[in-house]
Amino acid sequence: MNPTDPPSSPPPSPPPPRAGGPRREALADRAGYDEAFLGPVVPLALPARTSVETVILPYTHFTVVFRPDRRLAASTAVCIEGRQLVEDVARDDIWEYDPRLPEEQQAGNDVYRNNSLDRGHLVRRLDPVWGAVAEAGRANTDTFFYTNAAPQADVFNQGKRLWQGLENYLLDHAAEFDRRMCVLTGPVLQDSDPPYRGIQVPLRFWKVAAFMQDGALASTAYVLDQSPDLSRDAERALAGAKAGAPPPLGAFRTYQVPVSDVAEITELEFGPLPDVDLMPPMRAPEERWRRLETFDDIVMQG
Repeated sequence: MNPTDPPSSPPPSPPPPRAGGPRREALADRAGYDEAFLGPVVPLALPARTSVETVILPYTHFTVVFRPDRRLAASTAVCIEGRQLVEDVARDDIWEYDPRLPEEQQAGNDVYRNNSLDRGHLVRRLDPVWGAVAEAGRANTDTFFYTNAAPQADVFNQGKRLWQGLENYLLDHAAEFDRRMCVLTGPVLQDSDPPYRGIQVPLRFWKVAAFMQDGALASTAYVLDQSPDLSRDAERALAGAKAGAPPPLGAFRTYQVPVSDVAEITELEFGPLPDVDLMPPMRAPEERWRRLETFDDIVMQG
């Protein structure tokens, strides 16, 4: 360089790293949910009808079975390793589109903006957060893709408190007994779900837990209901929203139900889980869906 030339400007500094590390990566290295994690095979919950199109999206320790036609997941499945759970991974709350799918096929921020709907995690943030620090951090970040969210009312009442407490209950159960657990979760996607901002809002959500008990595979299932009180006129309850407003949703009600009933209302296949249910369907009709009022109502022993 000529000594009379002005000094060149230093190159611009790179932008600071975002919370949670790089997020718009190809995700090609994600192994996803391990169907043999418990020993006996617990498959992904897939649609019983082959005409229903899905895309399988693996992440760190979990997989999303995604329905582009609904812009939401049909089901999710996560492996929980109770011996290796990491409790101090910071939450970053940065939601993004999964780059493996066109953005228009995903229910993004436009669905949740300026309304009373929460981005409800399907795979709970803490469930896949285990293993080495980097691995646990990656799992935490992976739960914040829109493919792992579904709209839920933000009303925090006893029913929703029980549902969130149930998620803690299952995770604590794995941690306390150093046991492995597989948890499958999703919305109940029905043609009658009320439309809103280009999607249909699910009125119910389901969760199925699988684990080993006394050397054998066991399962339990639960449903969260946010539908309006249909003792009133159902059409008026579901269609009575003002233009541009989210559909009216009701109080959260939480039930323990037979796995076979979840299979029936979702039209998903759950492999061996209906046959190893700790709450079998031969219960009396009035007890078939057990309304959960406290955690003591949960049946997790055969």
